[in-house]
Amino acid sequence: MGADFEAGKIFLPQLIQSANAAQECFAVIKEEIARTGSDSVSKGKVILATVKGDIHDIGKNIVKVLLDNYGYTVIDLGRDVDPKVIVETAMKEDIEAVGLSALMTTTLSSMEETIALLRKEPALQNEDGTSKVNVMVGGAVVTPDYAERIGADFYCRDAKATVDACKSVFKN
Repeated sequence: MGADFEAGKIFLPQLIQSANAAQECFAVIKEEIARTGSDSVSKGKVILATVKGDIHDIGKNIVKVLLDNYGYTVIDLGRDVDPKVIVETAMKEDIEAVGLSALMTTTLSSMEETIALLRKEPALQNEDGTSKVNVMVGGAVVTPDYAERIGADFYCRDAKATVDACKSVFKN
C-alpha cells in the first residue's frame, strides 16, 4: 500500500484505511503472542512528538500507525511537547530515532530548538561526538531545505517516508 501511495495509485484515505485494517490484524497477533507467552520482537524504538506550541497531530498519528504496523516500538509523546521532555525521554529510553511534526510555521522554532537540545546533550552522543539520535522531521510547513538547515537527519514528506527513514536508521 505504501508503494501504491507513493506511485499515486491510492490516496491518503485508502492508506489510512489499510493501516487501520493492518493495525487491527496486528492487535490480534499481539494478543496471541501475549497469550502464548512468546516475546514480540521490535525493529527499534522511535519517539514521535508534535512540537511545542502545535496541537495538530493527525499526521503524527498516521505515522504512528504505520510504524506500529511495520514492527517498530513507538513512544508517542503527543502534541505540544516541550523539547526538554523529548530529550529526557530519548535519554531514558536509549532512543536512536525521533520523529518531530509541525503544521504551523509559528512552531518551527520549537522543532529547531528540540534538535539543538538533542544534539548538545552529552548522554545522546557517541564517543566520537556524533549524535546517537537520528531526527526525522515532517509536517505541512516543513521543507527539505528547512530540515537540512536545522540539522535534521531525514526530511519525511509523508508517513511512508518516515517508515523508510526508520528502515535506514535501524538497518531492517
